[in-house]
Amino acid sequence: MKLSLSVRIAEAACKTKLNVPFRDLVQLAAELGYRAVCMRASAGRIGTPLDELEQMRGEVERAGLVVSMVTADSDVPINNDDGPNSLRDIGPSLDVAAALGCDLIRICLKNEGDIEQARRAADAAAKRNIRLAHQCHTTTLFETVERSLEVLGQIGRDNFGLIYEPANLMLCGETYGVDTLRKFEPYLMNVYVQNHALDSDGPVELETWCLGPRRFRHIPIWEPGGVVFEEVMTALSAIDYNGYFTIHQAYGEIMGPREAAVESAAYLRKIGDFEN
Repeated sequence: MKLSLSVRIAEAACKTKLNVPFRDLVQLAAELGYRAVCMRASAGRIGTPLDELEQMRGEVERAGLVVSMVTADSDVPINNDDGPNSLRDIGPSLDVAAALGCDLIRICLKNEGDIEQARRAADAAAKRNIRLAHQCHTTTLFETVERSLEVLGQIGRDNFGLIYEPANLMLCGETYGVDTLRKFEPYLMNVYVQNHALDSDGPVELETWCLGPRRFRHIPIWEPGGVVFEEVMTALSAIDYNGYFTIHQAYGEIMGPREAAVESAAYLRKIGDFEN
């Protein structure tokens, strides 16, 4: 597998801007032996001038890295009612991905009507050799394992797949081990990891359609009490996954970007098989 560092580790709580310069994050990732950075709208998005996106790509490539995935619209990670809008006009997102030299875009589906839009968007993306993927995420059509599989089958496009993310599955009461990964394997395009500890008195609450509101605490990836990452590694090994494995944690309220990037990589390399 190839370690990728999401710009989310230095993202402001609003998810629309970074707390440190993008260049600094790229240099940090390169210094620590990551293979890629995962781009979000907080760094470069629809509406960012083309020359700025190309400059970002240059910084990434000069550091010996690539962009593993692009989230080009800030409404997608915010996961609001406007999250699916980019599906209805996928061209600008495709332009962002192309400018950054990336062939994978994260998108959002919230209701049944978005399925046809996803088909059309995937067809447009295929013409440019770009793939679309949806994260396992609360209050979307990809909350549960079985519903995710149903929607993937309804979309039915080879270039439309899934971002496996065990913490969101855990929040929704779903299993995320070997059995789940074997079901997801035909559609798997990326892996995101973050960590939560379920806590009825926790400071953070997310709504789920399947279980109602869920309270939790953000905790570091290496801290016990949340996702069992040894189980995640065993499951990924069982399906011989060798793609990007992205640290997607919102570390802003826990620690700084450097400590987060250092400690996360050190822990994951102890328990998983990653390329140097």
